[in-house]
Amino acid sequence: MSGSGSLLDNQQAWKRRDLLRAGAVGALGLSSSGAHLTNAAEVIHPAAARAKRCLLLYIYGAWSQLDTFDPKPDAPEEIRGEFASVQSCLSGVRVNEHLPQSAQVLDRCTLVRSMSHPWNIHSASYTLTGNPDTARIEGRQRHPEQWPYLGSLVDYVGERGQLGESAPGVPRNVMLPWRQSLYANPNKRSGTFGGFLGTAYDPLWTEFDGDMPLGDPFRAITPEGRFAFGAGGGAPLSSGELQRRRSLLSRLEGPADTISRAKAARGYARQRAAAFELLATPQVTNALQIEREPAALRDEYGMTLFGQSCLAARRLLEADVKFVTVVWDEYGQTDESWDTHYDHHSRLKEFLLPAFDRAYATLIRDLEQRGLLDDTLVLCLSEHGRTPKFFATAAGAPGRDHWSRAYSQLFAGAGVPRGQVVGTTDAVAGDVIDQAIDPKDVLCTACHLLGVDPRQEILASPGRPVPLVAGGRKIQQLLG
Repeated sequence: MSGSGSLLDNQQAWKRRDLLRAGAVGALGLSSSGAHLTNAAEVIHPAAARAKRCLLLYIYGAWSQLDTFDPKPDAPEEIRGEFASVQSCLSGVRVNEHLPQSAQVLDRCTLVRSMSHPWNIHSASYTLTGNPDTARIEGRQRHPEQWPYLGSLVDYVGERGQLGESAPGVPRNVMLPWRQSLYANPNKRSGTFGGFLGTAYDPLWTEFDGDMPLGDPFRAITPEGRFAFGAGGGAPLSSGELQRRRSLLSRLEGPADTISRAKAARGYARQRAAAFELLATPQVTNALQIEREPAALRDEYGMTLFGQSCLAARRLLEADVKFVTVVWDEYGQTDESWDTHYDHHSRLKEFLLPAFDRAYATLIRDLEQRGLLDDTLVLCLSEHGRTPKFFATAAGAPGRDHWSRAYSQLFAGAGVPRGQVVGTTDAVAGDVIDQAIDPKDVLCTACHLLGVDPRQEILASPGRPVPLVAGGRKIQQLLG
């Protein structure tokens, strides 16, 4: 393993390079009304896109490559930990023993074991937007130098007709189960917001209302739990009720031209218009009614917030939502969920691995059985891996710290090759020795598969064009 000094040097070099490519985004001061696409790059025709829709599963907190999809059975116990590995459906490919169902759907997926980048922090913004300034502004969700989330880019270019026609009232960018970091304490993470495009291009977040018998909804929820777009249960409204609400809101807000003059209000106006369209669109609001699904299928997904969010996400895809995100978020105390600095083994085996295993495997099988997998890009991402060695902590049993030099991710659907393993790590899963892949490469590839050229530019201010994804390359192994 290389020393920390060389890693810091690499971080600084990558940051300088990416900021230059981005045209100094920090000075943009971009508003949602001022941005527009330039003709600097060729736009891929929607008919050429292999992905009609995208589902991004974000495992916040960062899972351990060694304890998920890149186990090292022959490594010393202080490296491999207490878990055994099991043979997957792919010859010679083993995964953690607590991922038996996921092991049997790898023949529908590409497993990348060679993710690597220099930001050894919770770099959600780098992973999901490509912003190289992540170390400075990661915890500041509304910082003006934040870059747009991938789903926000899809929403932005889709609004300009680059992704084909969208049905009225059908949002392009929806996130479950709630706004990122809504219930995190004390940290508020970035990465899944509109960034310098403005709040108008934030995802449309759902809300979840339900009981959690074990105190954490990602451990367990009851079947009565429900998702909705805002308050009111998500039921579609009659045209008369919609008109009444519009009229009342207009009287409360004052003249529309006054609102439109304010920069911050332009994003609000777009969101308000979308909300009224949504309330009048039964196909989308009905998609959140997971209680319509057979009880047996709901149980297969798992009665956890992640499992039921994945089920609702599949229903939203069927309702023609272009980009759906499910975040396995922090809930309550920082360092809970996948950020296993302590009690690493107990948390993984008691609920993290089993809950993910059920939900992911069922989702892949369900999408395939419904004919959705062929044209739905499924990305399962996390921001980094965990250290090969364990660290003792005062907070509990030993854990693994952050490790961005080598980690694993999963890809499926939309023509992504099936049954493929990309990249190799060393004997302790600490460094990539073959086919290193950066998060920006994932963003570029996702854009390409969705029919968007990642090199086309947003003209943020006169003479200051910014590419949709600054840097990165298409991952040929994911293109087949």
